[in-house]
Amino acid sequence: MKRIGIDVGGTNTDAVVIEGTRVLASIKVPTTRDVMTGVVNATRGVLAQDGVVTNGAGHGIDAVMLGTTHFTNAVVERANLERIAVIRISLPASSSLPPGIDWPGDIRAAVDPMVFMVAGGHEYDGRPLVPLDRDAITRAAQKIAEAGVRSVAINALFSPLTSECEDEAAEIVRAIVPDVHITLAHTLGRIGLLERENVAMLNASLQVIGRRTIDAFGAALSEAGIDAPFYLTQNDGTVVMAEVAAQSPVFSFASGPTNSMRGAAFLTGLDDAMVADVGGTTTDIGCLVNGFPREANNIVKVGGVRTLFRMPDLLPIGLGGGSIVDVDKGTIGPRSVGYRITDEALVFGGQILTATDLAVAAGRADIGDPALVRDLDPKMVKVLLARTVSMLEDSIDRMKTSPEPVDLIAVGGGAFLIPDKLAGVGRVHRLEQAGVANAIGAAMAQVSGEVDQVFSGMSRESALADADGIARDRATKGGASPDSIKTIEVEDIPIAYLPGDSRRVRVRVVGDISQGSS
Repeated sequence: MKRIGIDVGGTNTDAVVIEGTRVLASIKVPTTRDVMTGVVNATRGVLAQDGVVTNGAGHGIDAVMLGTTHFTNAVVERANLERIAVIRISLPASSSLPPGIDWPGDIRAAVDPMVFMVAGGHEYDGRPLVPLDRDAITRAAQKIAEAGVRSVAINALFSPLTSECEDEAAEIVRAIVPDVHITLAHTLGRIGLLERENVAMLNASLQVIGRRTIDAFGAALSEAGIDAPFYLTQNDGTVVMAEVAAQSPVFSFASGPTNSMRGAAFLTGLDDAMVADVGGTTTDIGCLVNGFPREANNIVKVGGVRTLFRMPDLLPIGLGGGSIVDVDKGTIGPRSVGYRITDEALVFGGQILTATDLAVAAGRADIGDPALVRDLDPKMVKVLLARTVSMLEDSIDRMKTSPEPVDLIAVGGGAFLIPDKLAGVGRVHRLEQAGVANAIGAAMAQVSGEVDQVFSGMSRESALADADGIARDRATKGGASPDSIKTIEVEDIPIAYLPGDSRRVRVRVVGDISQGSS
């Protein structure tokens, strides 16, 4: 199976072609302002290289995997967000904390949510809190229709335990607003009313851009001569069919760093290690566990919004190849020249001193014209590079769960900024294709399915079996071949204060892309 992996970063757009476990070709091109031009350039460039055997229409490509920062950027920049409506089913509980109460003012203004709080939901033991107020939901749907809002988030009290109220509310809303996009909170978030609701609201606000992005990527691939299905990479290092990804864009928030981590595991064969992905603007540090990124089990803020859902445990720092150096203050970053590095860095004839210039002056990298940084004060260069070492060591120490030395895999276009010796690191692994590890991670990614919910009224064995079945069904719908699906993670926690042998069960499965879907 021949695949193309593409990762769109803030500085570069990387692309690779792989067949099985062989990397046939790779390329790195500057990310363009409109993004899609960069995707076309990268795709055409990688297909034109020697070793990529074409085979008529579509160049014999079976699938394309894309990683993008579109959705994260929309939230961070407060741009291209859709106005939404939020229906919370929880009264008489939680009335003092309405939806969006903890959102930063600027993003709340950008989303401008219509808020409806209605009676219903369930107790922590699965019993109905109060009867669902269907009339209130009907009135809310009528107001949503009158306002012309077409993206709705629905969140019910303890919906991860039972989704009955959310499902019924969705039916009522669809009957009145047939063309509505609905996000059900229990499909995205975990226990925690506000955090789960926040994720659903973010997802609803991204529904339109999700659809536009998928359509634009499809057009870009067609322009590049590719006639193959494409997938988007997700926060957990796996992929999902583009049509499915358009419905849940929040699952692609952190796909860039996770692509790099999966690529690092693929290239080194290491399943348990720490990864430092050095891009043009930031360095993302994370941990591989069983070959996949370690997931965060605590609050993760996205654009200032508190969330708790499927996200990798990452520590980003403002250090990258394009980081701007302030000699007077002795600082590096967090500001970066980004994709303009080939115009503005000293080694490329520009006027701005960057971290790349320091690395070239110190002999760590051979980029651009070394003669252009020959006059930099060696002592200054040494002091400033020592500052990058301190930044890396402090961050690695924060991410470690043991005092023992760890293996560190250096990937990304700015991997040359990582020295061979770091405190707390047993060995730094350098890769020949470190600069395109993100695209490799995207290209070789599998399809995942996950469930994280509370089961009650059944035995532990039945709960685990039901959860595994749900996870496998979700993986199959995401494009996985049923025969290839395997369970990689199982966790169950008995909840002592709930009756009926209640327990929170989390199951995660992965599988290869189905030949039928590709």
